[in-house]
Amino acid sequence: MKICLSLFFGLFYITNCLGQDTVNHRNWLTNTVLERYKTLKPDENTRVGPYKAYYKRRTLIAEGRYDKGVKVGMWTFYDDEGKLSEKYDFDKTEYIYEAPLDTDTDIHFAFDAEIKASDRVTRPLKIGGMYYGLIPYINVFRLPFETEGINMDYFDAIVELLISPGGRLADHKVRLLSKAYKYDQTFNFDVGLFGEEDKQFTPASVNRQPVLSRIFIRCSINNDGSLDFY
Repeated sequence: MKICLSLFFGLFYITNCLGQDTVNHRNWLTNTVLERYKTLKPDENTRVGPYKAYYKRRTLIAEGRYDKGVKVGMWTFYDDEGKLSEKYDFDKTEYIYEAPLDTDTDIHFAFDAEIKASDRVTRPLKIGGMYYGLIPYINVFRLPFETEGINMDYFDAIVELLISPGGRLADHKVRLLSKAYKYDQTFNFDVGLFGEEDKQFTPASVNRQPVLSRIFIRCSINNDGSLDFY
């Protein structure tokens, strides 16, 4: 009996201590995407345990797990309608599933190669899929002017990413345009603004040969001057 009680209180003490060693976090990635995760209490930059991100608090768009600040195991990503977009195994560093490209989307691609009907073409891939994975590239932009008195429904923003044949982010720009306000301006951003993970892609290919490619993301503009997916 004494041994059982000792084990019980020992396990209770360990569980209680471990629970106190982590801190829960809620962070808005965009105006509509909320992430939830834990960090170590002594170091709130080190993520541990389960991670989830939601679109408008309800629709799961990303889930996985961290170990000492590193993504581990299988991560699953969805679009803003909750449809499966991608599965990626961080332990094996390989894509397990990638959803077919939706033709009815505001994301488009261009390839620096002459493509024939018989060619085998693959688009550039980003861990996180074509929704969650692209959030960092729309988050860096803020309008260079005040929106008071301006109807932002008449504006569009096109985020353009240049992906090298080596699978690196080579250029990032945002084109802001409005026919109604006769406005058309392109803003270039230093790729050094992004962390190493955000600079990495799987390059596009033509007949299994990597090629230069571009990703175009058509975005809406929020009243606070930030961008969001349509």
